[in-house]
Amino acid sequence: MKKLIIAAAASLLASPFAIAPASAEPQRHEVTRVQTGPHGRTVVTKRVVTPARPQWRKWNKGQRFDHRYAQNYRVVNNWQQYRGRRLYAPPRGYHWVRSGNDAVLVAITGGLIGAVIGGAFN
Repeated sequence: MKKLIIAAAASLLASPFAIAPASAEPQRHEVTRVQTGPHGRTVVTKRVVTPARPQWRKWNKGQRFDHRYAQNYRVVNNWQQYRGRRLYAPPRGYHWVRSGNDAVLVAITGGLIGAVIGGAFN
């Protein structure tokens, strides 16, 4: 019984260390390209490819909101605090989201944008 408890405790302690290196570095992979060059020579080129970060977007009404493209993404739960900045009570099924300095009214289930208030958080 003691061995089982010690093994379980050791696995729980070691698991964050096993996960950390994989999540700390973005997924990279090496691309090797083999071509036949001039005069029949074989040319091998290798390069490391890292995925590009998503570019920040300007939001428009009717678009689908994706939080991965939002800069400084946060859900605004206290919209009453920002009434002076033109935020109003969100309709049923919507919530306010912060993307950079803009306030975006987003449908909770579908992600469609209902309104955009630019510069609301300056």
